[in-house]
Amino acid sequence: MEFHYVEEAKDPNKKPLDYEAVVNSSKFKKLLQEKKKFIVPITIFFLLFYFSLPVLAVYTTVLDQPVIGDITGAWVLAFAQFIMTWVLCIIYVKKAAYFDKVAEEIIAEHTKEGK
Repeated sequence: MEFHYVEEAKDPNKKPLDYEAVVNSSKFKKLLQEKKKFIVPITIFFLLFYFSLPVLAVYTTVLDQPVIGDITGAWVLAFAQFIMTWVLCIIYVKKAAYFDKVAEEIIAEHTKEGK
């Protein structure tokens, strides 16, 4: 069974949004590729960095060594994870704003008058 969803236009001067046409457009496919190229590597980095603390703390003695005075590597890595989380959050918010802008342009292109 195949569905073809067309949203009713709220503005009488614009045509309804044809979701299938949007999904099949080259700009939308390019947007999905850009998002994937951003999200997959940043997610892999986050997971590796995040799980490095418990793995290194439990299975090695690397983090037991003092780094700065009596502060061990475990404390440094734990603090670095807070910094990493905020940095990745800021990067993601800025990139998401760009993705939202491109998505709005794609929708606007598909709801233009007479298109």
